[in-house]
Amino acid sequence: MNASREHQSVVQTYKSPANHGAAPLLDVAARLFREHGVAGTSVRAIADASGMMLGSVTYRYPSKESLVLALMQRAVTRVTAAVLAAVGGVADPVERLRLALRAHLRALLRDDAIHVLLFDWRRLSEPTRAALARERHRYESIWDGLIFAAAASGQLAPGLDLSLVRKFAFGAANSVAFWYRPDGERSPEEIADAFSAFIGLGTLAVATRPRDVAAAYEQLGAGGRARAAVPAKRPRK
Repeated sequence: MNASREHQSVVQTYKSPANHGAAPLLDVAARLFREHGVAGTSVRAIADASGMMLGSVTYRYPSKESLVLALMQRAVTRVTAAVLAAVGGVADPVERLRLALRAHLRALLRDDAIHVLLFDWRRLSEPTRAALARERHRYESIWDGLIFAAAASGQLAPGLDLSLVRKFAFGAANSVAFWYRPDGERSPEEIADAFSAFIGLGTLAVATRPRDVAAAYEQLGAGGRARAAVPAKRPRK
């Protein structure tokens, strides 16, 4: 299987949740969870808002947490598909990161379930938190692959802690959910591009950057530890 067909196969795997009939109910649940929190939203309220009988909802989802888990699984499926579609057909690994960050931010701001997945999961029971952690890891592994590919290409500074790079990028992007307004000055894409520039190009003027950037990274604790760092790509002989 060539790279293009393999990519399309992966995207198709993530495109659609198995249970299409649950989509309207999950949409309503995601909106209510975002507005009132998981703890502040009852299954009855979800049933009423979706126009369903309570028994029909509980037949499909025996508990509120089983509904939350289904919602989170769908959210990860959707955002993963969006990221993979955004980077599909793009060869440059740094450009793939920029496009992936755009897709992530769009999903965060448009899909209520992504917001719940990121910010309201700690209120859930330990088994559900563990299941959600697996879903987050599934998504984060996509990003780890993108970041490691960029590092292996030699386009990132050598020796960085790539796990911290991902967390830094996610922290910046996810914080947008707290202050973004649809009528604001910047679109989600413009915000993502600005963050990509801050991360990739930095904010220091060229004249004020240290001569030995690698040493500065190490001194400030940005160097990789264990397997989080990828060595610089060796030039071909």
